[in-house]
Amino acid sequence: MATDTPKPKRRSRMWLLLIALAVFGTALIVGSLSVVQAECELCVTFRGQTQCRRGSGADDAAARDAAQKAACAVMASGMNESIACGNTPPTNVRCPAD
Repeated sequence: MATDTPKPKRRSRMWLLLIALAVFGTALIVGSLSVVQAECELCVTFRGQTQCRRGSGADDAAARDAAQKAACAVMASGMNESIACGNTPPTNVRCPAD
């Protein structure tokens, strides 16, 4: 019984696929690690509730924004409340320097 695809051709395709996957995986890991350069923790008081959350981002402003969105996601329901909570100044902010 003869096969349509010779064995050496199949091996070369397998190696090319493995190399492509390795390059893609490396790029994915390096790309995801380089984005997070700042981390902040903040507390927001909205409508009598206080929530503290951590956020990370490319800089302190992005990290604070991520933390505020995470805190507001727990307390606000609906678009109007989410916007109002997002515009509420945090009661406590801590962004440690690296």
